[in-house]
Amino acid sequence: MANDHEMSMCELGRAIDAGRIDPVDLTAHFLERAKTHRLSGRIYARVMEDRAMAEAEAAAYRAKNGIRRGILDGVPVSWKDLFDTAGVATEAGSALLKDRIPTADAEVLKRASASGLVALGKTHMSELAFSGLGLNPVTATPPCVNNEDAVSGGSSSGAATSVAYGLAAGAIGSDTGGSVRIPAAWNDLVGFKTTSGRLPLDGVVPLVASFDTVGPICKTVEDAAELFAVLDGSPASDLRGASLAGTRFLILDSVVFEGIRAEPLNGFERAVEALKSAGAQVERASLPCVEQAMALSAILFNTEAYAEWRDVIEAAPDLMFPPILDRFRAGRDFGGCDYVAAWKKLHRLRVDYLAQTAGFDAVILPTAPILAPDIARLLEDDDYYVSENLLALRNTRVGNLMGLPALTLPTGIPSTGLSVQTPQNTEAKLLRLGRAIEVALA
Repeated sequence: MANDHEMSMCELGRAIDAGRIDPVDLTAHFLERAKTHRLSGRIYARVMEDRAMAEAEAAAYRAKNGIRRGILDGVPVSWKDLFDTAGVATEAGSALLKDRIPTADAEVLKRASASGLVALGKTHMSELAFSGLGLNPVTATPPCVNNEDAVSGGSSSGAATSVAYGLAAGAIGSDTGGSVRIPAAWNDLVGFKTTSGRLPLDGVVPLVASFDTVGPICKTVEDAAELFAVLDGSPASDLRGASLAGTRFLILDSVVFEGIRAEPLNGFERAVEALKSAGAQVERASLPCVEQAMALSAILFNTEAYAEWRDVIEAAPDLMFPPILDRFRAGRDFGGCDYVAAWKKLHRLRVDYLAQTAGFDAVILPTAPILAPDIARLLEDDDYYVSENLLALRNTRVGNLMGLPALTLPTGIPSTGLSVQTPQNTEAKLLRLGRAIEVALA
């Protein structure tokens, strides 16, 4: 069992199928790491040992009797602490929800359990999911795998680090403005944001329901494809023979490169050269609709977030981390007419975006323009916290504003990612492209 935590989910699944790994032993191995790893308290909010072992025993029975439910049956995963778990606290990283115990699982967790996945526990996250950094002095701040003094990215911070540090084979997170892709990129993982509205949000603690999405964080595109299939209730994408020959990519040459740091830029340029070497055509263009959509971010995100949480927040504002409180309260600054007008404009801009990118297989951009910032400085310097949080979320927010599926892949330079976006509900195409890119980057 010594190195099982280094394997991908699909590798573990195939080993279970071949009888080389027992799901009970595998789950016990991950649980032991989740409980005893020196950083486990910064990664897991709570471990669900009884549930995990019961699910593992059922998976072992199916494996022995040749009735496995799929390649991931018996593979242990972690869940961000905003997915409801029956009888187990779900607090969304906030003291405002302390001891909140749901009576039923989130719908996506029900689907995962029905497919045989083992739920290890709940991972730490940004408070109420409203930060791209993962800094949370209220509960815990997970570390970046490449720099333990830095944040891991948010808001699915513990989700990514549970995989990066080998405390889970895969993780389920959520993405409202980049919360799957940023921590995936900073921890050298694959992160998959699904199309807005594609996966059910029943039993998911909301932030901005109009933009909230569910998505996996894992080690490979194959893992992402299989996890998405489980959550979506659809057949997994066929990744065999995926190739970049003859594909066309558009570099979103716009605000996403403003102020970009050297490492993310180098990682992106390395990735672009790999795409070209694999037979892809790459062009650049600035799309005015993107800048116009970005200008709507504050009114769309902050207004709905504050409307969702106003009564809870204002009943006990002192329980919150002040920068998160301030970000929520910024939603008070906009009127209903402004909010409705912004949505009408965004719908028009989405049409423009699809028209202007229709001739390309995908749009590519750096996942984040910065590396993971230092925890101590973020805590000491409020202005630095605000500026770095906005930068962290800037590039990924494009996909959320446009409602697109988006995939981030490691570039080969630590803590930098290549983000790939395709039109709405083209997950199968995106995953196939992602597999071909993964091969090219290797």
